[in-house]
Amino acid sequence: MRTRAVLISLVAASAVLGLAGSAQAAATGDVVVFSTEVQPLDVYRDPSGCQQLPTAAHVLTNQTDGPVRIYGNPFCLGPSVVAQPGHGVHVPGGAGSFSA
Repeated sequence: MRTRAVLISLVAASAVLGLAGSAQAAATGDVVVFSTEVQPLDVYRDPSGCQQLPTAAHVLTNQTDGPVRIYGNPFCLGPSVVAQPGHGVHVPGGAGSFSA
């Protein structure tokens, strides 16, 4: 019984350490989104977490120090396209999002 308790404790500790080790630092720099010629650019400084794209978003440029994932939904879930630092991508209009 005691061996089982020790084993469960080790597994729990490993899980907690594994989760802590996979946390990423926030990106440093800007994500810039172009929507239309008559609107100012949307600039996200040092973005972290999931950010919903503007409704008319057209192009996203990644000026951060890390990759940015672009999703076709507002929840940063499912398939995504990656924009590497210094690159840009066309983004889905309406309900897209990104995470850095």
